[in-house]
Amino acid sequence: MPFLPQLMARKLPFFYGWVILGCACSAGVARQGSSVATLSIFVEPMTSEFGWTMTAMSGAVSLGGLLAAFASPMLGPMVDRHGARVMLGIAVILTGAATLMLSQIQGLVAFYLLFCLARMNFAGPFDLGIFGAINSWFVQRRPTATAVVNLAMMIGLTAMPLIAQFAILGHGWRGGWVAVGVVVLLFGLVPTLLFMVRRPEDMGLHPDGFSPASEIKSTEPGDKKNEKRHFRDPSFTRAQAVRTPAFWMLLAYTALAYPVQAGVSLHQAPHLIQIGIDPTTAAMIIASFSLVSGISGILYAAWVRRIGVRWVLVVGGICFVGSCIAMTGITNATEAYAAAALFGVGIGGLLTVLPIAWADFFGRQNFGAIRGIALTVQVSAQAAGPVISGVLRDLTGDYVLSLYVFAALSLVGTIAILFAHPPKEVNVS
Repeated sequence: MPFLPQLMARKLPFFYGWVILGCACSAGVARQGSSVATLSIFVEPMTSEFGWTMTAMSGAVSLGGLLAAFASPMLGPMVDRHGARVMLGIAVILTGAATLMLSQIQGLVAFYLLFCLARMNFAGPFDLGIFGAINSWFVQRRPTATAVVNLAMMIGLTAMPLIAQFAILGHGWRGGWVAVGVVVLLFGLVPTLLFMVRRPEDMGLHPDGFSPASEIKSTEPGDKKNEKRHFRDPSFTRAQAVRTPAFWMLLAYTALAYPVQAGVSLHQAPHLIQIGIDPTTAAMIIASFSLVSGISGILYAAWVRRIGVRWVLVVGGICFVGSCIAMTGITNATEAYAAAALFGVGIGGLLTVLPIAWADFFGRQNFGAIRGIALTVQVSAQAAGPVISGVLRDLTGDYVLSLYVFAALSLVGTIAILFAHPPKEVNVS
């Protein structure tokens, strides 16, 4: 463990987990350099210069996701054993270097090599590292910490497309990639390497900053003070988790919701430009849905402990259905902002609550190993979304059919999550 965290833990007047949360937020901002929303800003200028089809460019997102799907089950247990510091540090360096080098490419092969590397980091190591760190340090306060880190990621997702767009206006798309790469390295590298620590137990601390004596189950139903302090932290192994119905219902929701998230995010800017909205306004609209998703994540976090992850995810699924349908009928920027905001509310539920669901249902002890399997499905689904959008757009000439397909997937996923109930450890021993 680095010396600096040990020194800080003795001096700080607050729980060191909040420093870990700050590191996760910085990594979350850096992660957005290879997000589909950021790439969407580059779609028009790069396809215009090189003559690539939408399907060809979307394929890089999909291939990078498939590489992450292959690697995640192996990387997950590494996070459980060694913590997030090294994994996030390497992810930041590789993503920053890849996005900087994208400014120099001359063809599709080089684009695939570099963006697939960056996208693999986005979908696998960044996700495992960020949420592995949060779920190791927080249990009762997990919704708040997850919402904060997702808000940071959405701020990054709001800022990164705008940074790219304004750099493109001044220096072309190559200058846009340089700007993205510099931001990735500035935000992500130093906090991760200097301050990240594996688990609170490594520093003689306990999750949430509570002492073991304060984590007492209330024996009186009316004792709200103790009830608030205790939240069950189960401990499933990966083998036990996959034998529960809850695991498969969460996996089904993942498989159905993430094609929508990735497919709409990547092709939203081209869709808006195609229907007559200028590129700068399109970038602002994309930024708005990212910001809305971050703010809505804070509200979701307040609901999770009151109504449960299942119903919060239902709300997010319904928002996906409504936003996809609304996007098919956009005629002006006002309607585009409204549809994007509704989509952002759906994204906020997906990105904030689904990681909480995996940790709440199966515990923090083997979170990386279990999440690694889930990520295989998640990033495969994300890989499918842009291809669905790209292929259907190339076949039909617009994005209307793909949006209806995404609305249908969202509806089925919403129904599936209704059957996801917290598992009982006694049933899987």
